Order: sequence, then C-alpha cells, then structure tokens
Amino acid sequence: MTAAETETLDGAELVEAWRAEQLELAGYGAAAAAELAMRQDVDLHVAAELVSQGCSPELALKILL
Repeated sequence: MTAAETETLDGAELVEAWRAEQLELAGYGAAAAAELAMRQDVDLHVAAELVSQGCSPELALKILL
C-alpha cells in the first residue's frame, strides 16, 4: 500500500486492510480474507489458527461465517 493510498483511508479501513493482509498470510484467498476482514464478529486469531491447525481455508470460512 502506497503512502497516497494510506492517506485516503480512515482508521477502520486501515484495520480492515491489515486484517485482510494477515488472513491472506495465514492461507486464505484474497476474496475470503476480505470477507472475513470486514466482519467484526470474526476473531482474527481464531480464523488464522483454524488454518494453521490443518483446516482448509474453505472449511474454515464456512465455520466462521
């Protein structure tokens, strides 16, 4: 993300972008990560741990949503 992009985002959008990035690093695809990132009822750590414990990202997404 460039400095110009960062300047146009508010705090909530920055958090959502960071959450999506972390979820992609955990193994979720971009679309799934974006969907999970915008949900305040989804715990980021639980979502990442499901995948790290061997759950497929597709199944984890079904569990979390």
